[in-house]
Order: sequence, then C-alpha cells, then structure tokens
Amino acid sequence: MNAFRFQTVPTLVVEYGVARRLGVLLREQYPGLSRLCVVTDGFLRRSGLIDPALADLEANGWQVTLIDDVIADPPEQIVVDAASRARSAGVEVVLGLGGGSSMDVAKLLAVLVPGTQTLQQIYGVKQITGGRLPLVQMPTTAGTGSEVTAVSIVTTGAKTKTGVVAPQLLADLAILDAELTTGLPRAATAATGIDAMVHAIEACTSAHLKNPVSDMLAQQALRLLSRHLLRACDNGADREARETMLLGAMFAGQAFANAPVAAVHALAYPIGGIFHLPHGLSNALVLPHVLRFNVAEAVDVYAQLARVVLPEADRNPRELADRFIDYLESMIKATGIPRRLRDVGIGEADLPRLAQDAMLQTRLLVNNPRPVTEADALAIYRAAY
Repeated sequence: MNAFRFQTVPTLVVEYGVARRLGVLLREQYPGLSRLCVVTDGFLRRSGLIDPALADLEANGWQVTLIDDVIADPPEQIVVDAASRARSAGVEVVLGLGGGSSMDVAKLLAVLVPGTQTLQQIYGVKQITGGRLPLVQMPTTAGTGSEVTAVSIVTTGAKTKTGVVAPQLLADLAILDAELTTGLPRAATAATGIDAMVHAIEACTSAHLKNPVSDMLAQQALRLLSRHLLRACDNGADREARETMLLGAMFAGQAFANAPVAAVHALAYPIGGIFHLPHGLSNALVLPHVLRFNVAEAVDVYAQLARVVLPEADRNPRELADRFIDYLESMIKATGIPRRLRDVGIGEADLPRLAQDAMLQTRLLVNNPRPVTEADALAIYRAAY
C-alpha cells in the first residue's frame, strides 16, 4: 500500500429539518461570536426556502450580513465585492448556504476577509499563506460535495475558470439537511446527482492520490447515488431518496477532495465557462465519452464499479467496464436532461475552441488515468456532439 494522507471536515451534522434550528446549532458551535455572514443566491432568498433558517438565526442573537447575489460560476468581481461587504460588517463567522457556487464563495470570503492576500494571489494549489474565519457549509443540492472539499472555482476573465486549492478551505462544520433539497426541480436534481457520480468515478481512477479511504467512500457514494437518483428525479418529495442523495454526494466530495478529479471535469469546464451551462450538465454531456477514451487504462476499476452499481454483473473485466459505461449513459437518458452538445446550442465549429481551453486545465488532466492531448480532447467533444 502506498502512503497516503486523508483530510476532511472535523464535524458533520446530518439531520432532516435541522435548518429550522440553525441559530441554536451555530450558537452551540460558536458560543462567543455573533456576527455571521450568510452567502447564498437570489433564487434561494426569494423562494423562501431559507427563511426558517434566517429566522432562527435572528431569534438566537445572530447579526446576519446576507450576501445573496451569488450566481452560478461566480466571477471574480462577485467574490471581491462580497469580501468587501463582509469585511465592512466585521463578520466573525461565514456560512455558505446554497449550491456549490455559494459554498465556493463562502470559502473564499472566510480567507479573504481577515487576510492580506488578494484573490489573484491565492489562485492555484496551496497558495494561501494565512488562516481564515470560522467556516460552516450547508448545501441545498446533492451534487458538488463542496461542503467537504478544499477547492473553490472562480470564473476568471470572460470564459475561463480558475481554482483555489488549499487546506484552509475545508470547513469547520458541514450541515446536511435534506429538507432543503426537496424542492429541487428534476433537471437540477439530475445534473447535480450526475456531478456527484462523476466525483466518485474520477476519484477511483485518480492517477496519483487515490487511496483505500477515498476508494471506500467513492464506491459507497456511487452505490447510494445510482440507486436513488431516478427516484429523486421522479418524486422530488421522496424523503429517503433526497436524504440518500445528499449523503452520497457528501461521500463523493470527501473522496475527490483527497483523490482529485480528472478529464471529465477538465472537458466540462470549458463548456460551462463558454456557454454558461450548469456544471453538472456539462459533466454529463462528456462523461460517457471520456470513460470510453479511458477504458483501456481503467478497465479494472470500471469493472469493479460495474459490480457496485450492477450487483448481478459477472463477466470479464472489459465486458463489465463497457457495461458500466452503457449503464451510466442509459441513466443520463432516463433523467431527461440533454445528452449531446448540439442539444445545448454548441456548434461543431465550437469544438476546437473547447479542446484548446480544456488543455488549460492541467491541474485536472494530470489526474487522468490516460494522458489527454488536444487532439484527444477534440475527438471526445466530437463523440459528444
């Protein structure tokens, strides 16, 4: 066994309806503090979904600075402006309450508000030199796993995405309340759920840092997600499905936080950056085609994962690997989300630009089990077209 290091958040709270007593929970966690920054998005604020949480925070003496203008794939200016507002309010604790983008911005605020570094100075891997404010994460989707990862993604320039990766971005406390996910529409449920499945799959094939703990979590995540995704899509009020999806997404997040993702994400990022598609949908569009590209190098792992999602499977490794990829493709089809690049407004003439931009994702491509050239990326996009 190779030596490995595994990190995750120190405390998890998993409880249906816990958002309704969020103020009490945070008072127990931080008894001497009172100024809280809540980072969310405008839709969640307007929908009323987080109103019970905000009411309980107020009832328990929290002075809340609400930042509710986070958008998907948040650009640099949103992060910088939010940090300025939080700093002016003298916040003492940061809470990310929403999808992956809200939680990613919350991570950065926790570092930027008390620190001396600019956002540009912390891009990359382990570039953060100081500490951070106390950080709590509470997801409202079952997908990104951002509540337990040390990664934050920012849109830089007009079309590109850049990551911040550092242990300081791991939260002190992650809170899973599946009640917050029960109103999620079918398409968003499908896209975020497939995103979580991609996290689990790519953690298992991560070229350098995969380890027995990440493998265990990833396989359990894939088992839970594969059995409950369509249930959650078909009946958004299915409590068991929603709870299981949220738990599976968190397990997948813990796995890929330690065994990083690879080419599926590298090829998905330009799709999201250029065409502003949801991250989970971008992953789903390229997933089967990247797996077919990888299968020669990852056949044994894919065969093992086939046995996780298809317990009756009993064939030779290559047949199992192919069956695993076919199974994922059929699941994506069953959700009803778009399956081809042409279905989301991407033209054939756009594919070379996508391939060029994918090559910029060196942080991710290095983890792929098979090297990816620009010509390979273009061939994958053409297969997905």
